[in-house]
Amino acid sequence: MDLNDSRSLSELMARYEGTETGFGVPKDGWRICLAHEFKEKRKPFQAKDVSLSHILQHIGLGFRYLKWWYKRTQIEKKAPFIDIFKALPLNQIYGAPLGGIGGGSITRGWKGEFCRWQLNPGMYHYKTVIADQFTVCLRRDGQTIYQQVLSTEHPHTLQDWNWGYCGAFAFYHALYPRAWTVYQLPGQNVTLTCRQVSPVIPHNYKDSSFPVAVLVWDIENKNDYALDVTIMFTMANGSGHRDEKCGGHWNEPFHLEKESESVSGVLLHHCSPVNPYTLCMAARAQSNRKITYQTAFNPNDTGKDVWRDLISDGQLDSPPGPSPPTLKGETVAAALAVSCSVPSHGHNSLDFCLAWDMPKITFGSRERVHIRRYARYFGTEGDAGPALSHYALTHYKDWEKNIEEWQRPILQNSSLPSWYKSALFNELYFVVDGGTVWVELPEDCDVSGGLRSEDGGLPAQPPILKEYGRFAYLEGQEYRMYNTYDVHFYASFALIMLWPKLALSLQYDIAGSVVQYDPTERVNLMSGHCSPVKTRNVVPHDIGDPDDEPWQRVNAYQIHDTADWKDLNLKFVLQVYRDYHLTQDLQYLKDMWPICQVVMETELKFDKDGDGLIENSGYADQTYDGWAVTGPSAYCGGLWLASVCVMCKMAELLKSDSVYKHYKDILKRGCDAFDKLLWNASSKVGGIRFAEAKPAPATHSHVHFDEKLHDSVVMVIPESDGNFLVKVGFLKTQHRYEIVFTLPGIGRDMCPAPVANPYLQIKDLTPNSMGLKVTCEYRAHKEGVLCEEMVIVSESKENVCLKVKVHARVLDRHHGTPMLLEGVRCVGAELEYDSEQSDWQGFD
Repeated sequence: MDLNDSRSLSELMARYEGTETGFGVPKDGWRICLAHEFKEKRKPFQAKDVSLSHILQHIGLGFRYLKWWYKRTQIEKKAPFIDIFKALPLNQIYGAPLGGIGGGSITRGWKGEFCRWQLNPGMYHYKTVIADQFTVCLRRDGQTIYQQVLSTEHPHTLQDWNWGYCGAFAFYHALYPRAWTVYQLPGQNVTLTCRQVSPVIPHNYKDSSFPVAVLVWDIENKNDYALDVTIMFTMANGSGHRDEKCGGHWNEPFHLEKESESVSGVLLHHCSPVNPYTLCMAARAQSNRKITYQTAFNPNDTGKDVWRDLISDGQLDSPPGPSPPTLKGETVAAALAVSCSVPSHGHNSLDFCLAWDMPKITFGSRERVHIRRYARYFGTEGDAGPALSHYALTHYKDWEKNIEEWQRPILQNSSLPSWYKSALFNELYFVVDGGTVWVELPEDCDVSGGLRSEDGGLPAQPPILKEYGRFAYLEGQEYRMYNTYDVHFYASFALIMLWPKLALSLQYDIAGSVVQYDPTERVNLMSGHCSPVKTRNVVPHDIGDPDDEPWQRVNAYQIHDTADWKDLNLKFVLQVYRDYHLTQDLQYLKDMWPICQVVMETELKFDKDGDGLIENSGYADQTYDGWAVTGPSAYCGGLWLASVCVMCKMAELLKSDSVYKHYKDILKRGCDAFDKLLWNASSKVGGIRFAEAKPAPATHSHVHFDEKLHDSVVMVIPESDGNFLVKVGFLKTQHRYEIVFTLPGIGRDMCPAPVANPYLQIKDLTPNSMGLKVTCEYRAHKEGVLCEEMVIVSESKENVCLKVKVHARVLDRHHGTPMLLEGVRCVGAELEYDSEQSDWQGFD
């Protein structure tokens, strides 16, 4: 039906001109038309975005960073864990990634391109490889009537191919770990739905590790005649990286029959000097399917031979045997075509698989060879491509069944909004596309560091690690540190709820690193002071950089010395108890208990005055590493008290009476100090009071709050002329707010003046014992410091009026959600026509 009849048409689907809904596409998820163009053109954070005062404050940091960056890049020939000179420009093209957990990932864009590659562990390569495409060929009565690359691109290579598919007749829909692309072929009465399936399955520790994805093409023929349909999958040997032109790469066809099921395809052997791998394009062989291939073609040529080969009979012809290795400077690609017949007003499907086999990996230091998790099931010889594809093509329906059972309770919960359902699953992409690695524990590895406590401590090779391996993911693709612990604290809920054994495995590695000591002195970029890389008996910031040797050398982070951070130790203790509570793994609790005691005793040194509450030290000593805090704080103080509380609970479980009494005493004194120092009872609902301590000398970025602003309420300020200024704090653009406040000493006979203000309207005036209670509605229409005026007049006296100026700081809608003051309530949001969030509800 016409899209104008849709109840909720978002900007992301506004250009869709088709009428088809696709085959089996769910209602919930993120949806976008392939013809959509984003209006916003954002750029990375740049020097011009920094105020002069901040530049002056951080001159030292800048010089130290430049010196460190030069040494890292020009002398050591390594990539900095954060490179401010190579900030990636915004590219609003990415969709759901392909592959399971920890075996590398390949991300497809929402237009179908293969555009982000993480085959080398933790190291990203951003390149759209134009030869990586799907092409459809329709034939009727032995004649080709339509042949089209399913891409909206118009590239300079492969120019004999029919590019430029009309994106207005296609849309993309993501509900991770699956995604759908629907193509309504113009004028052909045929609809194609490509369903992308990756084996990301909760509580599955085998299939979820496989570096494979299945691409199912559902074909709907709505004509009165049958059609022969071919889908051709083409792929270059490589990711577009510079090592592609080193030479020595080659392709070969294969056929594997196992357990009465057969798959055929092409292997693309990429023989790079570091971490070589094989890409595998495969299709399931069936009696009513025809599989053909072209082992090798030049992806930088016009593509004439492949195109004409397909258009002639809907099949590909290739010389037998492997292709010769490429010469230096050459590139090579392969094509795989699968054909079937689709009856009139009927349906058929074609199954493809893409797998990649890199069982042995080295990180940047090249010091140790690691074995990926999936190699436990497919071997380490680098010849697993056919077997991986065979397994995927014969098991993907079971994967989908498990995925649907997992997602169904959320998707069918009518109390949850659609955006939440979409975000909950689609944001899980990072468990695969977070530079993730999942490897076996080396046989010679001693996680405990060789240290034992009287209570036993950590085993050298914990059974969890031996059985489930090691797991690591990056803080960010451009902030390259594995298992950054202060932020993993928040992300860890996904692991403990979906893959609890991986969460426990990560905890064992962190626990082992607590007792590590690396005395190597280095300069902290923020302060310029030197400190050891790793101090004993503290939780590390991270377990290393993928361009170095993770697990072996921890703390890639070099901006601050995190040995004195107040939150890392506490987050470890809280996660230990949380994980035990959810898993009931008593052995895990016993193994972690000595480590918890060690880090809590280390933490106690931050209680300088002995009141049972730790204090911050006047610099950025917690996860908000640009925010300096002095004295007691709500954030670190709250984490501390929670940790002391769970120490009591764990001591009870493990029958450690002395430890229980020790922390019970601290908890009582700490709670009293927390209330005394930080609780502001003057507000009706209470609130946190910020410490008044002055910043230490030479401290930068100290956050200090004026005592007058401690109350989290709307401020009513009388002015000298008898009028009032009302400060309502931070609001957000394109939102409407109800604001309630009292004007002191104002009489009863007041009413709103008949003066129209489209952004501020008085809804009610009610006298009370303190004055005049005002209820108004405020529309935050633009970003900035805004001041809107309303007028109140006397009903009994002429020419008597009162002006009330409402002062608000309005944030752009992309800058987060502000905490509202008491007396301010959000009552609605206006439709955001240029929003990047899709609220598409489907077709009626």
